[in-house]
Amino acid sequence: MLNWKVRVKNLMFWIQVGGAVITTALAYNSMHPTDFTTWSDVGNMLLGIVMNPYLLVCCGWSIWNALNDPTTSGFSDSARAMTYDLPSKEK
Repeated sequence: MLNWKVRVKNLMFWIQVGGAVITTALAYNSMHPTDFTTWSDVGNMLLGIVMNPYLLVCCGWSIWNALNDPTTSGFSDSARAMTYDLPSKEK
């Protein structure tokens, strides 16, 4: 089980997922961030991901890696993490 309510509140989670999707699409299409000067360019890139099975699998794999906690066995959060209501501020 994953503690989704905490993950969606964590900015680093969204940066990791967004970065994984964007960098995968950019690399596959030999593009650079400067190629996106309008929102329609961004929308076309996202549509291109959905329409391309290879890119969709690569992005799915990257999202899987963002979700997986390597400090626990299997694909779940620790019992301690499941009790959180907000991301831990512990250093």
